Amino acid sequence: MEQSQSEALRKIQVLEFTAIELNLFLDTHPEDKNAVDIYNLATRELNKSKKAYEKMYGPLVNFGFSRSKSPWQWISSPWPWEV
Repeated sequence: MEQSQSEALRKIQVLEFTAIELNLFLDTHPEDKNAVDIYNLATRELNKSKKAYEKMYGPLVNFGFSRSKSPWQWISSPWPWEV
């Protein structure tokens, strides 16, 4: 079953929150191997989810952070917050 655009975006938001929170935790607990493992898993899933989203719906960000097909896609789809 294919995810809807809003479901895919929600998954990215959850993974970004997880990665940020783990990053902050690891700043004060750098020796916590379990947290490092979870952080690495979250970032792998985040990058995979972003790549899948952009392939299906277009770029999430611009200014050199996301590739675009031709014609320029940044303005041709709903903004991420409009989904």
